[in-house]
Amino acid sequence: MQLEFLGTGAGSPSKQRNVSSLALKLLEERNAVWLFDVGEATQHQILHTTIRPRKIEKIFITHLHGDHIFGLPGLLSSRSFQGGDEPLTIYGPVGIKTFVETALQISETRLSYPIEYVEIKQDGEIFKDQTFQVEARRMDHKIACFGYRIVEADHPGELQVEKLRELAIPAGPIYGQIKAGQTVTLPDGRQINGQDFIGAPQKGRIVAIIPDTRVNENSVKLAKNADVLVHEGTFAKNEQRMAHNYYHSTSAQAATVAKQAHVGRLLLNHISARYVGKAANQLAYQVQNIFPNTRVVKDFEEIEIPFK
Repeated sequence: MQLEFLGTGAGSPSKQRNVSSLALKLLEERNAVWLFDVGEATQHQILHTTIRPRKIEKIFITHLHGDHIFGLPGLLSSRSFQGGDEPLTIYGPVGIKTFVETALQISETRLSYPIEYVEIKQDGEIFKDQTFQVEARRMDHKIACFGYRIVEADHPGELQVEKLRELAIPAGPIYGQIKAGQTVTLPDGRQINGQDFIGAPQKGRIVAIIPDTRVNENSVKLAKNADVLVHEGTFAKNEQRMAHNYYHSTSAQAATVAKQAHVGRLLLNHISARYVGKAANQLAYQVQNIFPNTRVVKDFEEIEIPFK
């Protein structure tokens, strides 16, 4: 599981940062990529990565401001030309279906795959299968805006092969039965319980994504015990008033959410163009006293999310 940042800027693109887009790469977990927001030129950014548009299985839109959705029609169109024929699901606030279908209709774009739309109207679970669960909660922004919590299901415990070898149980099809937790009768008449040879389950990982928002209690709820929290840090620590007026957060407010939610790491993105180079990194340095494990991410940065 990896996070790859395709755009980390706020509002409009700059020479250093494109507008919002984030890829959650789940190639080992489900041979798929999930996108969170698709700002202008996201498909251009993807050209500089190893991401294949045909692998994009789901797209989660946080809100309908242009810097988060203007790249969507182009990406959807290109996916058709690049071997994408599998169904795609788009999640987002009410209006996302109208936006996409209007753009495709007016441009006479024909896709090679079907799109399912899930328009979010209230807080709660929006997706769940055997591998992942996704929860959405409303943020405090100028328009309807949702943050997301992605929870991986626990992984089954590993087969304790050394323990089996100590009992002189040879490798073979019987190992599969034991790993399935079955009670197995060995050729010599011994009976063993497969459950006794399986290690403890591996706890699934949690990623929280908090987009454009003022401080609100839903941010902490989404981020609770997350391995990684991606939080907008549009403004510097001492610009609370400006952040409030523009319905955004400061780096200090993001760090406070991380501290209250007991997350593992805080990644600041959606950085205002006023902060360039060292000034951008200062957004993280100035909040080390609140939450030490904080960093400002940049375009094309890839973050591995290991098991605990």
